Amino acid sequence: MSLTDPEVVDCSIIPVFQVSNGGDASILSVNDEEMVVSEAKRKKKKKKKQDSAPRPACSWVYFSREFIKEYSASHPESSGLKAATKAASDAWKLMSIEEKEKYTRHAREVWDDYLSTAPARIPKPRKQTKLVTRCSPGRLFNVIQRLTSEQKAAVKSMGFGSLLGLRCRTLRRSLCLWLLERFNTARCSLEICGERIPLSPRDVEHVMGLAACGKDVVNSGPDDLIADLRHSYNATNRGISVRLLEERLAAPEAGEDFKRSFILYALGTLLSPTARLDVSPSFLHFLINMDVVHQYNWGKFLLDRLVREVSRFRQGKQHAVGGCLLFLQLFYYESISIGGAGSSAPIVVPCLSSWGEEEITEREKRERELGGYGCGEVIIKEGCLVMESVEYGVQVEDLSGGKISSGVEHNPIFEQEGTEASVANFPKSKGIMGGDTEAIVEPDRTPCRNKEYGCNETMNCMRNNDHEENCIFASCACPLPNCKFVGSSEQLSLHFSSKHWDSGRRFRYNIPLSVTLGMNERFLVLQAEEDGILFILNKGVESIGNMVMITCIAPCSSKDNFLYDLVSGKGISSLRLKSLTANFPGRVEGFPPVDFLLIPFRFLGPSGELNLEFCIWNSTELGSDFP
Repeated sequence: MSLTDPEVVDCSIIPVFQVSNGGDASILSVNDEEMVVSEAKRKKKKKKKQDSAPRPACSWVYFSREFIKEYSASHPESSGLKAATKAASDAWKLMSIEEKEKYTRHAREVWDDYLSTAPARIPKPRKQTKLVTRCSPGRLFNVIQRLTSEQKAAVKSMGFGSLLGLRCRTLRRSLCLWLLERFNTARCSLEICGERIPLSPRDVEHVMGLAACGKDVVNSGPDDLIADLRHSYNATNRGISVRLLEERLAAPEAGEDFKRSFILYALGTLLSPTARLDVSPSFLHFLINMDVVHQYNWGKFLLDRLVREVSRFRQGKQHAVGGCLLFLQLFYYESISIGGAGSSAPIVVPCLSSWGEEEITEREKRERELGGYGCGEVIIKEGCLVMESVEYGVQVEDLSGGKISSGVEHNPIFEQEGTEASVANFPKSKGIMGGDTEAIVEPDRTPCRNKEYGCNETMNCMRNNDHEENCIFASCACPLPNCKFVGSSEQLSLHFSSKHWDSGRRFRYNIPLSVTLGMNERFLVLQAEEDGILFILNKGVESIGNMVMITCIAPCSSKDNFLYDLVSGKGISSLRLKSLTANFPGRVEGFPPVDFLLIPFRFLGPSGELNLEFCIWNSTELGSDFP
């Protein structure tokens, strides 16, 4: 006999005693509140279920209900519902389509009746895609505020003085998302406001203040050349720690180590961030000799890296967007006029120093008032600033007829102290009135930046000229890692055939040729015997096999395309790709966003080698030679 025996204790008549202890009373009160809340939730959930009609069942359910009922009546010795359901499943599998038609028709009738009587479902609004990026102008802004005067002078000496005028601390992520959706990586342009706006290194120079001429920045080479630097910065496979760079920049010294650390930090946080939190150690390749850093074409490097990172993001290779998104944001502000704003405002060069948090907030407010992004007009750029010349002057004529000559040193508009910017009243038309004076810039012509590679064209700097973007003498780099040669495609062809004749494979158009790539070989240079044009057979390793493709070393603007055929075989099995070569001015880091052939590992040879057969057709004979 126990106290829980219902014959001994009648639980319904047990009195409830009130507890005088304050603590116990509070416990009872909390329990009562929890019971009330849970009861309310249960009723609400039950009411919700009653309001919505249940979805109709499928034909199998109607059959199983009928079968289980009959089976249970005819098999009283069965062990329960599990055995009956198993028998129903076996019977359903043996039934023909005609035998199932009875239940299928009934299920369809019930479903049609449900659709005609059930209220329309209101789709839930989709959440806006979040932008994940490592581009953080605020981090660089905070570091710049702590630099000494000697350190700022060192930054200017490297050609990065424009960054000292950085005023924007946060990205407008909604605008960046909007721009990324309209960023054409193949054409390197923004398609907004009904127009296609091409982007060039000159635009980077105008917005960010980085040089748009000089040597190409090459972030590749033998690892032994940067072994000491990697050890100095504790570089791992993940990269160089951003916090380590911040600690180094906090030191008062302004020597070579500071310069290198500053450029790494600026690239990793603003100018060329990747999808990772750390800075890519490949940047150390162009920071070995700090005396030539100011000679690099940083504008081209920033734009190329932005295109590469956005392409990799769209291919699903990384979850974060790399590249300098601040450039896209400020370029939009400068290129799109809303409500006539900015037509008479003076031009602040670089634009980086004219956009602070207050100006951006005001601009975003006006964008919302007009209905969102893309409601403005594209500003036609009729003028540009010549930054390549060592010295240039501006003559300002006042109303009395006197002339004031202002001599300016190299890149003076980028040499700023603190956050003060040099304001140049350069015209968007022929002139801009500023107080009692009018600044007049005479039309000027400048040679093409590819002059050293054989181009003799000159351009009117006061007009929008696309010659440099389509110049056939655009520079191409030697694809071999240890060679730094840069020249036109014709010069590169002669260079490779004379200096690296034993480092590639020569072939003839329209004739198949077999080649082998070793397990550790990532590419093979191919040179046509007829015209000397260089191609690259690229190989990338993925989790399930190798990706191979053929690209052509030529200016991106080149209209020549070559059809190629790529075959890999193993026994009686074969894989084949027919595609057109894409043009790149050198060997592409990583894997370019073009067609490729995926070859499983089982197609490899016993030593991991990859055997291929390729054929490249001359572009002038595509129609006749290709089936």
